[in-house]
Amino acid sequence: MNKKNTHLSFPGMNFKGMFKIAGLFALGISLSACQGQISEKPPIHPNMNMDQQPRKEAQEENNFFADGRSMRQPVEGTVARGLAKLDIAYYEGVDENGDYIDYIPVDLTKSFLYRGKERYEIYCTPCHGQTGAGNGVIMEGGYGYVPSPSYHDQRLVDAPDGEIYSAIYNGVRTMPSYSTLVPVEDRWAIVAYIRALQESQNINEQEMQDYPVDIAALQTEFTSERAREDSIAAASSPKDAPEPTVDLGKEVITANGCAACHNEDGAAGGIGPTWAGLFGSEGQVVTADGETITVNKDEDYIRQSIVEPEAAKPVDYEQGVMASYSYLADHEIESIVLYIKNLSDN
Repeated sequence: MNKKNTHLSFPGMNFKGMFKIAGLFALGISLSACQGQISEKPPIHPNMNMDQQPRKEAQEENNFFADGRSMRQPVEGTVARGLAKLDIAYYEGVDENGDYIDYIPVDLTKSFLYRGKERYEIYCTPCHGQTGAGNGVIMEGGYGYVPSPSYHDQRLVDAPDGEIYSAIYNGVRTMPSYSTLVPVEDRWAIVAYIRALQESQNINEQEMQDYPVDIAALQTEFTSERAREDSIAAASSPKDAPEPTVDLGKEVITANGCAACHNEDGAAGGIGPTWAGLFGSEGQVVTADGETITVNKDEDYIRQSIVEPEAAKPVDYEQGVMASYSYLADHEIESIVLYIKNLSDN
């Protein structure tokens, strides 16, 4: 045997390839040796990626301030960017004197008006109805709410735009504020749509000729809808209505929330006149024509006040506040009359 060939040899492999194989074995052994061992050195974090920042978390202590709080109140006299709200006409509906503005401070466009329609139908129709007549489902459902006024009452037709905006923004009487539900521009969009509803109720046939509207078709639709409503009302009305009674009058008054505006103890200062001593008394009223007259407050006057509250309004009370209760059945109205009469008798 030739002694020079006693070492191991791999066909086709030189010393350089052998060193590579040995290095891979060594790397594998070193990696496997790391498993289960705890390093006392801190982990390497080559890319901080803003993981540590010089800021404080909510509720974290901050010794920079005397009270040790990280969460700070805004600096006195400062306003966050974009929240100055200096345009009080736009944000509050009033001028520099605090009077309601008589215009809408937003460009009126078709899309803006349709936005108002959409918002109105979401937030306003439950009480004010689709046409603004104050006959929403809540008002007619016997839930005891104070009836909403009709937007077609002359008082609200003449009301400045800022007053309607304020009712949405601040609320009015039993209506809550919608400021947290309806943003500023949407409030003005609703005001614009209410104005459109008011205009739609007062346009005459000659003016409608200027628009691409099939008047004959609308009249036919209106007539058929009115007939349908009358037939439903006739079918749902009991043939033998209950007898009017004082107790029933009290139930009807309670169900319709009348006590929210009227009282029975004679106290002054309410939204509406007291019922104490009302029946049979005389008093001055303002007629729908603006004439001031003295009337005897008998059965006929009370009935009229229920179904046509603006026909003879007491001079000491605001016009246009009370809505019509004409939806009440005859026996319900007569029961209210008996109840008010009974208060005076006692």
